Amino acid sequence: MRFSLSEEQQAFGQAVQALLAAADVPAATRAWASGDTTAGEALWGRLGELGVTALAIPEELGGIGGSPLDLVVALDRIGYHGAPGPYVESLALAPLLLAGTSQHGLLEQLAEGAARVSVAAPPLAPYALDAESSHTFLLADGALSHAVVERPLTSVDPARRLAAVTAGEAVGQVGQATVDLALGHAALAASAVLVGAGQRLLDEAVVYVGQRRQFGRAIGEYQAVKHALADVRVALDFARPLVHGAALELGDRSDVAARDVSAAKVAASEAAHLAARTALQVHGAVGYTLELDLSIWILKVRALVGAWGTPAHHRARVLASLTGA
Repeated sequence: MRFSLSEEQQAFGQAVQALLAAADVPAATRAWASGDTTAGEALWGRLGELGVTALAIPEELGGIGGSPLDLVVALDRIGYHGAPGPYVESLALAPLLLAGTSQHGLLEQLAEGAARVSVAAPPLAPYALDAESSHTFLLADGALSHAVVERPLTSVDPARRLAAVTAGEAVGQVGQATVDLALGHAALAASAVLVGAGQRLLDEAVVYVGQRRQFGRAIGEYQAVKHALADVRVALDFARPLVHGAALELGDRSDVAARDVSAAKVAASEAAHLAARTALQVHGAVGYTLELDLSIWILKVRALVGAWGTPAHHRARVLASLTGA
């Protein structure tokens, strides 16, 4: 299996990176958390112009028909910059659920970056993300329906605006195989975001320890700090190939795709969590302040570790696959 990215995928990732690096994403994320989605929606639109929002949508429905690995490349960079919005739901999950319905107009809007879709999929993901600003659907027992917001909920990540929803007007039916495949894409997408966020936390920590001085020396010169950051680097370097490999298996619809997606989600969650803990530790007291942009990635990681399947859920799936239980 070839784990390295093609030249086209590398160029695409660089284009997404350049677009997000030129934007003030932390400001957009903070505004989104407060209820002002203007900057976040504008960013969504620019990613749509680049083709990011069309990746998982078939060409005949206005999309690009890209592979899961193409989507992973984009979501890695989205996680790295902490962009707000239901990217996992709209880019990875909704296209598969809607493809078999009559909602082709919505799929075309998704491809253009003109719409967002939030999906609640109980029991794995019982709450809808950004339901107020999305064309939202509720997945329940194979039935796809418009979601009706019951009440807003508080997330550990202020930029993840959750809501409890109930089923409204029916949209269509989806088979269990489609549901399982779509949820696998969501778990994979969350893994890619986690790896990107973990890399950003590591990069921020490396910069900080090179600048922060104590007893006349940069704290990055101390062996304990070096080793802690090296452990994060190793964890991320092990997690990213697992995410890429799972994307390839998912794209091929292989028999081990579900197992590999779960393994990738576990590895990405652990690596990103380690990155968050280490970045917080080396930043010291200032790392606990919400005013520091570091908090954007720390809280995002904390929320995504349990999103689209907890580590315990995915470990159990790997174990069941290996033992035949």
